[in-house]
Amino acid sequence: MNVLIALIALLTLVLVGIVVYLLTARSYHSADSVAKSYDQWTEDGILEFYWGEHIHLGHYGSPPRGKNFLQAKYDFVHEMVAWGGLDQFPAGATLLDVGCGFGGSSRILAQDYGFSVTGVTISPKQVKRAQALTPADVDAQFKLDDAMALSYPDASFDVVWSVEAGPHMPDKAVFAKELMRVLKPGGILVLADWNQRDDRQKPLNFWERPVMRQLLDQWSHPAFASIEGFAEELAATGLVAGNVLTSDWTKETLPSWLDSIWQGVARPAGLVQFGFSGLLKSLREVPTILLMRLAFGTGLCRFGMFRAQRADPTVKPQTALASGTAQV
Repeated sequence: MNVLIALIALLTLVLVGIVVYLLTARSYHSADSVAKSYDQWTEDGILEFYWGEHIHLGHYGSPPRGKNFLQAKYDFVHEMVAWGGLDQFPAGATLLDVGCGFGGSSRILAQDYGFSVTGVTISPKQVKRAQALTPADVDAQFKLDDAMALSYPDASFDVVWSVEAGPHMPDKAVFAKELMRVLKPGGILVLADWNQRDDRQKPLNFWERPVMRQLLDQWSHPAFASIEGFAEELAATGLVAGNVLTSDWTKETLPSWLDSIWQGVARPAGLVQFGFSGLLKSLREVPTILLMRLAFGTGLCRFGMFRAQRADPTVKPQTALASGTAQV
């Protein structure tokens, strides 16, 4: 009888948890809902504690191998620089980091590669935190801005960089146009993003549709583009020289999802620092992370890499990249 009561209590707790999870979703309504979500994640400090200064996935090598979660994030930045050919730019080249978060990538790009970096985010609290984390001698500044309507004039930057910001953009064509617009002629866009499978080729099935719905609703995403679809949006701007180059880094980044959950076990100091409320907030994100792992592990989602050069009649487009890169 006691066992039965315990099972009923456990089942009730699970059902209540599911209901709370679904009712407290952070659905996308406007740019303000994205800003509010990131303000909350920044203010409580839990995301930074477990994910570090880089609130993006890590790179675990090709083929993937065991690696420290935080180190993998640093490695991701260096791999993205190499893939995009950004290590060929001279010191002092200007770079716009769109969706800069706490500025982790911006600081590496400034310190290790000599870029003069401007990071932009829609979250006021992220701007303040990025500024606080950046030493005075690092050539990186951070500003509040909207990627759907960047405040910079045409042809402002040598490089535009963006990591995992695209799912928050309600109109992918406008996002693509803004990224290319602020590039100088001959400049390079390098972008990494969460993408869904191209449903024009293979529509989402009965279980994929509700999973995708949660991936959108829980983290303020209006929509995921496919790799093929966003490459087409970039090309459609009419500002790209040659081909948009793409690659799929799903395998290289896939271990990040379960590693992020493991951080809660491997770093128990967080339980002391953030208390019971912090534990509940952390546990609340676990179902979404598991759904992300499911989606990327089964092919519903893919981790897309994009490189495009701004058209310039006086500069020959660079089309050669590392092996494994596709042209669109």
